Amino acid sequence: MKDLHLDIISPEKEIYQGKVESVTLPGTLGSFTILPQHAPIVSSLKAGVLSYTAGGEEHTLTVRGGFVELSNNGVTACVEL
Repeated sequence: MKDLHLDIISPEKEIYQGKVESVTLPGTLGSFTILPQHAPIVSSLKAGVLSYTAGGEEHTLTVRGGFVELSNNGVTACVEL
């Protein structure tokens, strides 16, 4: 199984950049998880918890909103903290 590449950025700084196994995001229509080979997607995000698994460890980040784009196993989350 291929890994995803995740970039999490905010207007102030880059928060995370690296390979992950999965990403769970607080979409405006409900929480959803992105796994490797997921279809391309663009979604807005609401306030909630963004979590990702990297190296077998789960990491979480509380966000106030933003948007996410997935293309070619690359996830870019632009978030407001």
